[in-house]
Amino acid sequence: MTETVETEAGTARVTWHPADDPRLVLAASHGAGGGIDARDLQALAAVLPARGVSVALVEQPWRVAGRRVAPAPRTLDTGWRGLWPALTRPGLPVISGGRSAGARVACRTATELGAHAVLVLSFPLHPPGKPGKSRAAELLGAGVPTLVVQGGNDPFGRPGEFPDGGFELVEVPFGDHSFAVPKRAPVTQGAALKTVTDAVSRWAASLG
Repeated sequence: MTETVETEAGTARVTWHPADDPRLVLAASHGAGGGIDARDLQALAAVLPARGVSVALVEQPWRVAGRRVAPAPRTLDTGWRGLWPALTRPGLPVISGGRSAGARVACRTATELGAHAVLVLSFPLHPPGKPGKSRAAELLGAGVPTLVVQGGNDPFGRPGEFPDGGFELVEVPFGDHSFAVPKRAPVTQGAALKTVTDAVSRWAASLG
């Protein structure tokens, strides 16, 4: 089921993948360079409903409008705030999540919106090649249980670069920023995505 939601940043879109007997909602948005067709978002939408988690894949207004460049972080946050009532409508605890820029939005707004937890996929800890420009404060400031799933070869921040404390981190071996693995890697693309879905499933089950 797909619905449109009006926000102060424009019209957003939510595609629901409902569980038969849900206990949680995972609301997950895309990054600045792609949409909800990202391999990890689609994998989670395929797997989690059978495990009691309804998945809401969120397209920010700029994507719905067909623009190619994401707006400023403040505008992304405005769009997410405007979507939140639709995400909480089922009356279930909501995990606020996203990949890359979407993960940053989830972290920045989690406490304010009353998110149950935060799922961070491919957090852009710093611009590629610029480790001094860290965004760790956003991640550490989420204020709720947080899971980070990060590719082992992500140029925006490899797992070993992350600070300690405040969140759980799972590495996807050989994965890049989109969790793609090289053909020569000793793991398949399917195995890499299973690492993502297994980690999120286990963590979501631990949230109660």
